[in-house]
Amino acid sequence: MSKKVLLIIASHGFQPIEYFHTKKALQENGVEVFTASDQKGIAVCALANQSVSVDLDFDQIAPIDYEGVFLIGGPGALEHLDNEIVYNIMRQTADGGKLFGAICISPRILAKAGLLLDKKATGWNGDDELGDILKSAGAVYVREDVVVDGQLITANGPKAAEKFGREIARSL
Repeated sequence: MSKKVLLIIASHGFQPIEYFHTKKALQENGVEVFTASDQKGIAVCALANQSVSVDLDFDQIAPIDYEGVFLIGGPGALEHLDNEIVYNIMRQTADGGKLFGAICISPRILAKAGLLLDKKATGWNGDDELGDILKSAGAVYVREDVVVDGQLITANGPKAAEKFGREIARSL
């Protein structure tokens, strides 16, 4: 039976390289990948000329059904994923002992959810604010492409997406 991972993307403005490269690396390692978003149907990427089918909306997510749940970044992530519903999904995942994490700007969402206390993490830092955000959440900012700290896996952006997927698969 294959392992199942859930990737959560914004319905508008997800980062396509982070999504497609992470998903491909997982699938190449025998992982079954499901996609969830704030709206079921079609999610439109940041480039607007690409879209993906969404398997689940937030109301349908049961973290217990997956070995890991991960947030994909992009310009729409903070608008569509930075909310109590997503915080609770990620908390349930972490509390259930499952793998969890985020790439690009989305580790900031994990910080707001209170999931980075005493953890090492990375993410997009193009605005030079990530270090302060992680520090205020009780985390240590590590300037690497991918950081694994126990059940938490974070990555810094599109260039790290394939490695992010491989690390998730390896950690399952």
